[in-house]
Amino acid sequence: MSIPEFAETSGSPQPAPAAHSQTLSRGIRVLEILADTDEPMTIVALAAALGVHRSIAYRILRTLEDHGLVVRDPAGLVRLGARLAALARGVSRDLQAAALPVLTRIANELGMTAFVAVLDQGEIFTLVSIEPRKAHATVAQQPGTRHPLHRGAPGIAIQSGLSAAQWAALGHPETRRSEAGEVSALGYASSHDEVIPGLSAIAVPLLVPGESPASLAVVYISSLHSSTDIGAVLTAAARTIVAELG
Repeated sequence: MSIPEFAETSGSPQPAPAAHSQTLSRGIRVLEILADTDEPMTIVALAAALGVHRSIAYRILRTLEDHGLVVRDPAGLVRLGARLAALARGVSRDLQAAALPVLTRIANELGMTAFVAVLDQGEIFTLVSIEPRKAHATVAQQPGTRHPLHRGAPGIAIQSGLSAAQWAALGHPETRRSEAGEVSALGYASSHDEVIPGLSAIAVPLLVPGESPASLAVVYISSLHSSTDIGAVLTAAARTIVAELG
């Protein structure tokens, strides 16, 4: 029988922490940093963000380059590569495929940016979005953007559909919004000036078996449509997506 390793402490022996790959962790962190910025970055800036020497950052980038996950332009600036987009196409592919035509219809009908947000590692992650074809002013909601679960209508809508076990697994009960309990009666969640200053959002839960908890939402500057009407459109659209995947 094998004997578990223990870390030395001043008190009782404690099990040693599980080993993990620091290099792999740093490589993933590079991708996260690049995904969170709108502009290509220098190797110096990436090294600073990682908290490592430039030579270490350079070796990590070379490996990511070899796999097409990052690219460098002639000026040496680094951005995400096309291979990463190809890998991402396999993530929630069915949900994206079912949602795209519905999002397109909603965006053009309401004149608002429509999107699907999913719960990912305790945060709200924009999976796919569509901007209206004709509008005086549109709001960009780029796929891949993130914001805290407790901020904004998409997060409130997702919270309203979480079971007690799912909520407990997140580990931060203090961030649960009281508005989440009102979504079932009201039919939708709403927010203003929470994620992006000056913008409003309305969202409904999108509960698809086998998929991460999600919401269907719109974001806009102003609208002639009432919140109730927008909520009704989103609710019907969410049913369409769920039926398509069923």
